Amino acid sequence: MLAPVSLNLSPGEQVIFEGHPSWRAILGFYLKGIVVAVILGVIAKLIDGNGSAFVVILVVIALTVLIGFVKRVATTYTITNRRLNIKRGIISREIQETRLERVQNVNYRQSVYQRLMQIGDVDFDTAATDDYNFVFYGVANPGDVVHRVDQATGTGAAGTHGLGEAQPPSS
Repeated sequence: MLAPVSLNLSPGEQVIFEGHPSWRAILGFYLKGIVVAVILGVIAKLIDGNGSAFVVILVVIALTVLIGFVKRVATTYTITNRRLNIKRGIISREIQETRLERVQNVNYRQSVYQRLMQIGDVDFDTAATDDYNFVFYGVANPGDVVHRVDQATGTGAAGTHGLGEAQPPSS
């Protein structure tokens, strides 16, 4: 597995959660890859009656497994006691980050398949515009991730005004 992604933590900042999409979240991708491999193998068998069908199936399945693995480990979700961070990519890099005090709501969704696989998508509603999606896709035990964010935004962790805490009236 790849080394943990460094976040350049500020003094006093602590990592509460760091993870990748669950391997169970990419099973659908693997299944599609196997179907494509079989279809291409059948086409190869019809075109060339020799043993090329097996090679085609093997190569497509190997590429599917490699791409799925890289896609999974190249995405890192991090929650600290001050911010949320999503890093994607190995060669090129895309980073999404927001401060915890900007998080207004944390919800998670699970389709029937996701419930069976014990994975889900954790959606963070932030004070940014609606065009800005901040979602941890395919995480294992999404309820635990929501609980950790709740802990991080409590009064002791994120300052004096965590989520759900009454704020003093502004003068």
